[in-house]
Amino acid sequence: MLIERVAAVSPELSAALADLIPQLSRRIALPAQDELSALLKSPDAALLVARLPEEDNTIVGMLTVIVYRVPSGTRAVVEDVVVSEMCRRRGIAKALMQEAIKFAREAGAGNLSLTSNANRVEANLLYQRLGFHKRNTNAYFLDLTAGG
Repeated sequence: MLIERVAAVSPELSAALADLIPQLSRRIALPAQDELSALLKSPDAALLVARLPEEDNTIVGMLTVIVYRVPSGTRAVVEDVVVSEMCRRRGIAKALMQEAIKFAREAGAGNLSLTSNANRVEANLLYQRLGFHKRNTNAYFLDLTAGG
């Protein structure tokens, strides 16, 4: 398995996102080319992808890790973790997460957070095995595209 940081938009990346993003949620729109380019150019973010060289070397998983600074310190967050349904239970998500942890640590983050749907039982167990602790907090969300 190979985990790599994506450096540039390519037809292969676009095809992989078209396959993987709907597996996160059917409601999520694919990013526009300029949005994806901005993400990839950011020194504070990394789009990590997983490949299986022993098979056909296509992208089979991804996640994004973002490092940000606030007055109380440097933090990091993981978003959009997804592995192709056909390739799950092979350690791909674990390898992606380990690389995200390394990226956050090297960027000087004091902590790394993520959210996960409670229904994603295996994913939640993985995060706990990696040392993540469930927070006792209220999570809020405001949809800024809904006009309210």
